[in-house]
Formats: sequence, C-alpha cells, structure tokens
Amino acid sequence: MTRSIHADVALNLALAVIAASDAPALLLDQDFTIIAASTSSCRAFAFDRRQAVGRTPMELGDGEWDVPQLRTLLGVTFRGDAEIECYEMDLDGPGAPRRLVLRAKMLDYGDLARPRLLLTISDVTEARISEKLKDDLLREKAILLQELQHRVANSLQIIASVLMQSARRVQSEETRSHLRDAHNRVMSIATVQQHLAASRLGEVELRAYFTQLCQSLGASMIRDPDLVSLKVSADDSMVNADISVSLGLIVTELVINALKHAFPGERGGAILVDYHALGEAWKLTVRDDGVGTPRKLAAAKPGLGTSMSNGVQKGPPIGVEEGPPFRI
Repeated sequence: MTRSIHADVALNLALAVIAASDAPALLLDQDFTIIAASTSSCRAFAFDRRQAVGRTPMELGDGEWDVPQLRTLLGVTFRGDAEIECYEMDLDGPGAPRRLVLRAKMLDYGDLARPRLLLTISDVTEARISEKLKDDLLREKAILLQELQHRVANSLQIIASVLMQSARRVQSEETRSHLRDAHNRVMSIATVQQHLAASRLGEVELRAYFTQLCQSLGASMIRDPDLVSLKVSADDSMVNADISVSLGLIVTELVINALKHAFPGERGGAILVDYHALGEAWKLTVRDDGVGTPRKLAAAKPGLGTSMSNGVQKGPPIGVEEGPPFRI
C-alpha cells in the first residue's frame, strides 16, 4: 500500500511538472497514450490538452504526426532496447513544414508494472534554416575564392611571360637582368599562390612549401644542377597562410640573391634553406658556401636582398654545423 501511495504521489508530481514545463513535452503510457501534455506543447503545435490526453501522438493534428518511424522508435524505447536521443523528423502540418528533434526516455518512478515514457519535442526549424544559409554562403565563398585563385594564377603567368619576352627583346644587359629578376619573383609568387590554394586546412606545412618554392626558383635560375644545388632542411612546423606568405617572400629574395651573387663564373656550390622551431621560437636561415659578401656592406650593389640584411643577425642555423657566413 505504501509503495502504491508513493508511486501515485510521484506520478502526480510528474504530471504537474510536465503540465507546467516551458519545453514541449508529452508523458506517454505503455500503449503510447498521452497521460499529460505541457502547455508549451499545446501552444507550439496548436492542439487542445483536453483532446490530446487519452490519445496517441500519432492521432494529433490532421495525422501529420503519424510517422511509421516514430511509432517504431517509441516501441523500441518502451521495450528498453534503445532510447531516442536525437530523432529528427519533418512535420508537414498547417503552414510551413517544421523540423523537429524528438527525445524519448523511460521514467523510473518505482512502478515497474506501469512504465511511462517522456517525449520532449524541440522545434529546430529556424536553426536548420540558419545552418543551411551558412552552408550556402560558405559554399558560395569557396567558389568565389577558387575563381579568384584561378584568375590570380592566370594573371601571374601572363605577367611572367610578358617579362620574359621583354627580357629577350631589350639590348641592355642590365635591363635584361632586372627583367629576369622580376620574372623570377613573379614565378615564386605564383608558386606561393599555387601551394596556398592547394592547402585546405588553413595551415601550411613549411617543409613541403619551401621545397616547392625552391624547386621553382632553381628551375628558373640554376643553369647546371650538377654545379649548384639548392636544398631545404625543415622540421614538421605548420603555420597559418599569412605567416607562410611572409616567410615565402623572404626565402625568395634571399635565395635569388644567393643564386645571383654567390657563384660567379663557373663556380659551384650549395645553398641551404633551414627552418626549425623550438616552442614559440623559430629560426629561418638561408646559407650558401659561395664567395661571401663584401667586407663592407656599403660596397655591395644596392638591392632588395642587400637591404634585407640590415638588422639580421648572422649565425649558424639550428641543427647545422658552423660554416661560411650567411648570404643575405
């Protein structure tokens, strides 16, 4: 008797809680009959509580709730085989279709002979519309970005071709040298752009990035690969796209400067691009074993590579033995 009284008290409390709940909720008997319905559920789905109690959810409205999958899932939950944690369904009732998320859970209130099931309903229509709109905008942005990347790549190739054609036509060797330098820089930027466009993770692996960049520079500037080598030594560091662009431009200028000045005549040698990071600290080094820089920096012919050397401290790269001074 005492157990029955406690069960009745618990059930009455559950009925009161559900009726006053701000979230749409239904309390179901083992035959799916609605025992109680929250005021919010009646308001959200336009049905009368007095008419709903004693009926099943599948009988609500004009039959839009009569979904076979819902009936099956409720039965599975009542048998204890599973719980509906997040079942989405479309409700095609009066007005615009609605997207609902249903959650069903068996209640433990002490009366095993009369199981009860709590069915809560969330209307996620607006959230799904916002998600779709966001996905559409992201997809449109990706398409526009891809188109922009194609246009940039084509433009860079056209500029590089014009510079090379101009270099072949001019009579002045100095002008030809400047045009070839400009061509090499444009091609290095094209390589940077191509590598970044291929990166979909928002971060760039520097080892592969520097390797591709140096291969592009070597192909356009090294006449005899057996005479001059250009190698990359880097760890597994990943940086964001903005930082990689800055590092790529620095490497481009320093490598071009070394290829132009370190090996005059038929002199051979090697250039090493080295990048290693220790925590948040990192070091980027471009080293060659060429003829070296003039004793006085003022004696060097002014150029971008020379100007970049101001304020750069020379020293051995991390993980590389002491050797000739850096050419920067």
